Amino acid sequence: MRSVVICTLGLVSVVTALDSIWLQPEQVHLSATGDPTQTMVTWSTFNDTKESTVEFGFQVENMTMTASGSRTKFVDGGSEKHTQYIHRVILTKLKPGSVYMYRCGSSYVWSSQFYFRALPSDPTPKGGIRLAVYGDMGKDNAQSLGRLQVEAQDGVYDAILHLGDFAYDMRDKNGMVGDEFMRQIETVAAYVPYMTCPGNHEIAYNFSNYKNRFTMPMYEEVESLWYSWNIGRAHIISFSTEVHFSQYGQDVIKNQMAWLQNDLMEATKPENRTRYPWIIAMAHRPMYCTKFHWDDCRALFGTTKKAFEKLFYKYGVDLYFGAHIHCYGRMWPVYNNTVYNGSMDAPYTNPKATVHIITGCAGNKEGQQLITPRESFTAFQASDIGYTRFFILNSTHIHAEQVSNDKDGQIIDKFTIIKDHPEAWL
Repeated sequence: MRSVVICTLGLVSVVTALDSIWLQPEQVHLSATGDPTQTMVTWSTFNDTKESTVEFGFQVENMTMTASGSRTKFVDGGSEKHTQYIHRVILTKLKPGSVYMYRCGSSYVWSSQFYFRALPSDPTPKGGIRLAVYGDMGKDNAQSLGRLQVEAQDGVYDAILHLGDFAYDMRDKNGMVGDEFMRQIETVAAYVPYMTCPGNHEIAYNFSNYKNRFTMPMYEEVESLWYSWNIGRAHIISFSTEVHFSQYGQDVIKNQMAWLQNDLMEATKPENRTRYPWIIAMAHRPMYCTKFHWDDCRALFGTTKKAFEKLFYKYGVDLYFGAHIHCYGRMWPVYNNTVYNGSMDAPYTNPKATVHIITGCAGNKEGQQLITPRESFTAFQASDIGYTRFFILNSTHIHAEQVSNDKDGQIIDKFTIIKDHPEAWL
């Protein structure tokens, strides 16, 4: 490890230029905790700074508030044992909806200055809660990133949902591809909470790159593999399809399923379903595919369907976002391979089953996947590179639209789901 040379001149510490590179905060990103008065800040350094501090405030010249946190040493599992320190600090007592300037680091070296808007406490703010949703975005060919960067920094979104498969792959080059990817998404994730779930490309070394680099709710319990949080009128559940396709073992699968069952039971208690009438689930693999594909989602009763679909139907999960297939697909409400309300077009009014969306086309080096004629459960499909904008408008309406990067930002599909009461099909 490179040593740190500090020359003390009065109260001023000077770090040599060479060493400051290894102390420089980078890969800065935010995440939500589920409390609108809090925001989690995570970043990396390549030497141990002994400090993890965030300065923040309402103006650049008045960042007088400070928060301190913790750091952990992360060693990639590759042959060269690439090492870094992951810093985590929770900002508390934020004023919901207010814009804050911040920088992170230590008394040695600070990051650039960034800004973010604290999440609203009003469950139905003007314009609703605004999210961008996508999966399968790599370091190379991340064509959606430029448009997302502009929109995130312009305040278009309250949060980002990334449905697994990062960088392709974060473990490559002994973790340095992961570093490059995290630097790229800093242009989005340092401004908007970046909420994630693991994909199949994160499986190496027991998901270590994913578990160390991202800080989601329940991080200390299950290292971000599954969690839930509330925003606006929605209860959002993030879970791992990948533990069913890895060497994790039955104990982890049982733990996740028990947690998911309990979480859904709690979410559907009358007082909770009234406050958060929309239950939105996200994970990497879809249950239904829009194309001919070897994967599990093409099977009549595949692993993902068998594990989760019955539970989602029982508790009235309204919408499920998946990725993995490099295209966009919107399904009719479907359960047990049977289409409900399939004769209608958007809007879906009081759908009688979960609406499934595939949005795995943000851009990566593997390319898009050609699609075949629509299945009976498919309402719309496209192979354009792009991402989904998702709006939680109020207790009765949610809306989504698919942005095509190939067509210069054109909206190629949109739909609305309307419910006249929280448990419309139960």
